[in-house]
Amino acid sequence: MKYATFSLPSDVVPRLGVVRDDRIVDTAMLPLGTWRAPTTLLDLIQQGPEAWQRMSQLVNQVGSTTGHPINGVRWHAPIPRPSKNVFCLGRNYVAHAEEAARARGQEVKIPSTPVIFTKAPTSVAGPFDDIPVDRSVTQQVDWEVELGAVIGKTGRNISKANALQHVFGYTVINDVSARDLQQQHMQWFKGKSLDGFCPMGPYVVTADEFGEPQSKQLQLRVNGVTKQDASTSKMIFPVDVIIEWLSKGLTLEAGDIIATGTPEGVGMGRTPQEFLVDGDVLETEVEGIGTLRNRIMDIK
Repeated sequence: MKYATFSLPSDVVPRLGVVRDDRIVDTAMLPLGTWRAPTTLLDLIQQGPEAWQRMSQLVNQVGSTTGHPINGVRWHAPIPRPSKNVFCLGRNYVAHAEEAARARGQEVKIPSTPVIFTKAPTSVAGPFDDIPVDRSVTQQVDWEVELGAVIGKTGRNISKANALQHVFGYTVINDVSARDLQQQHMQWFKGKSLDGFCPMGPYVVTADEFGEPQSKQLQLRVNGVTKQDASTSKMIFPVDVIIEWLSKGLTLEAGDIIATGTPEGVGMGRTPQEFLVDGDVLETEVEGIGTLRNRIMDIK
């Protein structure tokens, strides 16, 4: 199933929906009976597998024309405000690790363990939102297409063999990055966490529908020109290894989000380097999920 968070023009609070073809089914309008159904995707995930199955059954009971046309709603990030920072992988593709090292004039070192950083919850933005850029803060805004994994089952010290059983679903993430801030602060949090620097969506596709996460194509385009185009099969640490390693001594909770790293082709790694300017349009795509479309918007 494809879960999304959306709103109608008159809404104050976003709604939880399920996307079917060209329509989105408002879960609040399903024949819920006495069930106090979750009203957000985070609530649904945290209620566990019985709630997921029940929601799926209810959606399958309604007709194919039920719901709102998808072009008549506003799309939000599937989880608009995560309960904690978004976990992120750095240098999880060999070619990206190489281009990043060259750009910084450093020796190429391929990670032997996952490189983890985080993005603040306030960086999360919708799949079609503008990305605000304050040029007094950063002049070097870059792009990164990534597969996002959403944890469905809380766990600690999760084995590789069981890791994918802890995934609720997958989404598209653009790990927008302020490279000059990364250099200034000698770490990645600030440069990764500016407001709007984590567009996400358009959906969370459940793990059963998405299938094998290590066989999906990633692509990012700037103003229609392809900048990144690679397969998740090229990850140094695949999703199951990421979950195994990250959960060692650290509890992963239902609703946690993991951005699994970006392949080569970022602006920083190009010769000459390329950074985003006002009006640039980014299309960030993951096979089997969908495409984000975000415009860079300079602000005062």
